[in-house]
Order: sequence, then C-alpha cells, then structure tokens
Amino acid sequence: MRLADGPQVECEIEIAASPEEVWRLVSDINTSVKHSPELQEVQWLDGAREAAVGACFAGRNRNQGLGEWRTVSRVAEMTVPTTFRWEVVHYNDRASGEPLAVWTYRLDPVADGRRTRLRHGMRIGPARGPLQDIVQRHPAQEEQIVAGRMARLRSGIETTLSGVKSEAEA
Repeated sequence: MRLADGPQVECEIEIAASPEEVWRLVSDINTSVKHSPELQEVQWLDGAREAAVGACFAGRNRNQGLGEWRTVSRVAEMTVPTTFRWEVVHYNDRASGEPLAVWTYRLDPVADGRRTRLRHGMRIGPARGPLQDIVQRHPAQEEQIVAGRMARLRSGIETTLSGVKSEAEA
C-alpha cells in the first residue's frame, strides 16, 4: 500500500456495557490518553472543556519509530451515542486545510442494547504528516514504511479498544 491509496485501519471489540456508557468514555479525549501507546497527553484549546463539533484539542504523541510530535485536532462529528470523529489539522507547527488524519469511534448496540460493538479506526491523509516526511526521505521503501505504520496503528488501536472495554466493564 502507498500513501496515495489513503491507508486506513479499523478494529472492533464487543463490550458488555450500553452504548451510552461506552459513549461517555470514547467522547472524553482523556480516555484515549489512558489507553493509547502513542498519545501521551491532550488539552482542549480555545476555552473548550468538552467535545463538541468544531472544538479543538492539542495532542502530544510519541513512538519509537517517529519520535515525538504535536498535533491539533478538530472534532468533526458527534452523533450521540453512535459516532465520534476528529480530524488532525495541525502537525508540528504545520497547519493544513485538509486533515492529516481522520480518527473515528463508531458504536452499535448489540442484542438488547446492554452490549456495544465499538469500532475504532483512522485514515491517513490527505494532507502531509510525519509519515509523508519519512517516505520522502526513503521513497524506495514507501510500501514497507506504510505497512509498518499501519501495523503499529492497528496494534495501538487494539490496545486502546481493550482499555476502553476494561474501563467500561469495570
């Protein structure tokens, strides 16, 4: 897969809690910090205190391959209790008119509504981010770089989902 293909990944998990209970967790940006291996901290910007369409938050991320980077994301969709989506619009002092990445939580009730199927995923691009910088330096290895990043993202999303499940079911 190449960056031009719009790489994306999505994982899912079933949780023994209602969509409303799971929604409370996934629509709180601090939940991802607790469970994500990359996202280190978040902070609401411009006086925002909670998720709302258009609200922005800063994030600090870190992993072994990419190092540390900072982002600004904007909440793009909130459909209670089914969809929470945000777009990364700023990366290391580089603003973009288009998203660098789009992250989504989708919640579906299961059976009698006391369980939830939670899907969490992301799509890279279309704007330029850290992965594009690496590929530019090593164009011959683009497919391997993208595959490695997608595998790391899948692992991180699975870890985050497991954490949300544990927290929701506690």
